[in-house]
Amino acid sequence: MRQELQSLPKTLAEDVAKNLVMVARLIDEDPEQAYGYSRVALRLASRVAAVREAAGFAAYATQKYSEALAEFRAARRMTGSVELWPVMADCERGLGRPERALAMAGEPEVQKLDKAGQVEMRLVAAGARRDMGQLDAAIVTLQSPELASNAVQPWSARLRYAYADALLAAEREDEAREWFAKAVEADKDGSTDASDRLAELDGVEFVDAMSDEPDADAERRAEGATEAADEARDVAEDKADDKGDEA
Repeated sequence: MRQELQSLPKTLAEDVAKNLVMVARLIDEDPEQAYGYSRVALRLASRVAAVREAAGFAAYATQKYSEALAEFRAARRMTGSVELWPVMADCERGLGRPERALAMAGEPEVQKLDKAGQVEMRLVAAGARRDMGQLDAAIVTLQSPELASNAVQPWSARLRYAYADALLAAEREDEAREWFAKAVEADKDGSTDASDRLAELDGVEFVDAMSDEPDADAERRAEGATEAADEARDVAEDKADDKGDEA
């Protein structure tokens, strides 16, 4: 990106770089604000591929899929790279065109992607199948050597998670639990909520121990326990009185 910005006058390049840095910092926590910075960078340097790509991701993060797709296409024209192909296909899904996303999954560009890109394309294709109500086809789409491998790769957690989620949607709960557990094993940085999904399947309910709000169920259980204790005490006192009378 720095190399691309060298084509601009120094002061302009610095201004664009600052805006791109803010896009990167904010895109996960505050995508709307990141989008704002991306628009500034775009106004300053629309002929720089890295700027078009950053603008595309910022639009994608705010679900402006038509705009994102246009920016990704522009960046691809400038660079000739196929790297953005999967996210472009996912934009088609976001625009309600899963058939187009599936068509892109079969294009020659997919074979030019690296392994991570091919896995990403598989995830998008499976999502498109689910959009079309084809659950079984989505499950089959995700079945691959990458899914079967025990080696943990950067994409492993998301791939296993998607497979588990598809299995659960198809009401194959036992298999889904197994794959959510495998996703947890691969998800070292917590990029998915696989652990929460697994706990939900196991019937585990997490309670905020720091919350000042009393849990309604806990209150009912406490009341029930108190009533049971009072009743037991009354019975014991009655028995003691009866023994006293007998004596």
